[in-house]
Amino acid sequence: MVTGGGSGLGAATVRVLASAGAHVLIVDRNQAAAEVQAAPFENVAVAVADVTHPQQMSEAVEIARSKFGTLDILVNCAGISDPGRVLGKEGPIALERFARVVEVNLLGTFNAIRLAAAVMAANSPSSSGERGVIVNTASIAAFDGQIGQVSYAASKGGIVGMTLPLARDFARHGIRVVTIAPGIFDTPMLAELGEEVRASLAAQVPFPPRLGRPEEYAHLVKAIIENEMLNGEVIRLDGALRMSPR
Repeated sequence: MVTGGGSGLGAATVRVLASAGAHVLIVDRNQAAAEVQAAPFENVAVAVADVTHPQQMSEAVEIARSKFGTLDILVNCAGISDPGRVLGKEGPIALERFARVVEVNLLGTFNAIRLAAAVMAANSPSSSGERGVIVNTASIAAFDGQIGQVSYAASKGGIVGMTLPLARDFARHGIRVVTIAPGIFDTPMLAELGEEVRASLAAQVPFPPRLGRPEEYAHLVKAIIENEMLNGEVIRLDGALRMSPR
């Protein structure tokens, strides 16, 4: 199951995993975008759901189980960004803006985890005892958050912070938890910026001096799934970038 699988990092993950033979359920609010990603594959299905909604996500998990017989992998890619200074020209930022980013990025990720893990825990274990793998998406903003990124950095920092406790919590069930913290990737969120700004961002990456490709994120997801010793860890995928204050 890939949340946010209709675009960006999630869509690339769907393509890589489906091409490797996995049965994939795309969970996205945008049904049209999700169906575009699913169309080339017979082994990809779509569920329309908001990651913050308990009932909708419970139904999505049930769709995965009913269509595929079980749920072995969860990749959390759904997320939003709403940049803004805490103290702007018109005064303090609206609390609702901060709360919404945290709700989608952090609570939405946790909502998917708790529901998927309940299904995974009932899986038959592999020869090593593994029953499932959960891969979350944070950001290097969790460590190097810039001016205007307080809500985004807080939400992604929460994902980083819960990675190890989740891995410890789920160890007795044979479920691994790993988080990827991408740097600057060429996704729809970045596509809204002008070409000059995109070029400037790419030039900040030490090596390779370019934007990350969504497929590079997806291939790391696949490697995490295949490597049982990766657990409870946060992996930066950023070309050695350390972001400046602005």
